[in-house]
Amino acid sequence: MPRLFAIGDRVLLVDAKSRRHIITLEQGGAFHSHTGVLDHALLIGNDEGITVRTTQGARIVAVRPTLSEYILKMPRGAQVIYPKDLGPILMLGDIFTGARILESGVGSGALTMTLLRAIGPTGHVFGYELRDDFADRAQRNVEGFLGPDMPLTVEVRDVYDGIEETDLDRVVLDLPEPWRVIKHAESALRPGGILLSYLPTIGQVSRLREEIAESSFGMVESLEVLQRTWHVEGQSVRPDHRMVAHTGFLTYARLLGPTE
Repeated sequence: MPRLFAIGDRVLLVDAKSRRHIITLEQGGAFHSHTGVLDHALLIGNDEGITVRTTQGARIVAVRPTLSEYILKMPRGAQVIYPKDLGPILMLGDIFTGARILESGVGSGALTMTLLRAIGPTGHVFGYELRDDFADRAQRNVEGFLGPDMPLTVEVRDVYDGIEETDLDRVVLDLPEPWRVIKHAESALRPGGILLSYLPTIGQVSRLREEIAESSFGMVESLEVLQRTWHVEGQSVRPDHRMVAHTGFLTYARLLGPTE
């Protein structure tokens, strides 16, 4: 059964021009915009997907934000990995229920939330972040969308100095010099474990691949994901004039055992 909107819920409001706002429902609260005022009371106790009107008669659709929508609207301390790359990361990294994952470069927590939803309550994400403010922001963003009781440990530390955890299933890196982590990842990952790196430039990818070639990692591949939406309106069907093209390169590899 659909769950009714309640006080404390996060709600995505979409107006007639597809402008989007995320609010948190409060007793006696109100959302103010140039299209008028929307009382939270109009939403509390109603089903998701309801259409309501502001004091000026503007139509507003109210739904719960998806993870993708939340990531694009949440407060940021650092640049986030965009949803078009987060989905492929889950597949390329084969993120599974119960996985033990090291994520370094937590940033604003977009990837952290994506990993946490995939591993479920039986897994664990160990996050390394250099900056206190980024670590705090990420944990607040995670709690704001997923709640406080997540299998997450965030430490302010430098992964270039080493990885404390062992027997990890995955190591996911969003930092500028991932080649400096290769040796640490070899010791921290279980045999067959996967290393995945997100990098903005192909020069960084080339340097990473050079280091991987001298390591115990194999089955390596690098790629980028391009996203193009389409305009579909009556007989007017064409690609949109704009697309989300390059954001970053994904490189993944598996830790292999010695040759018999």
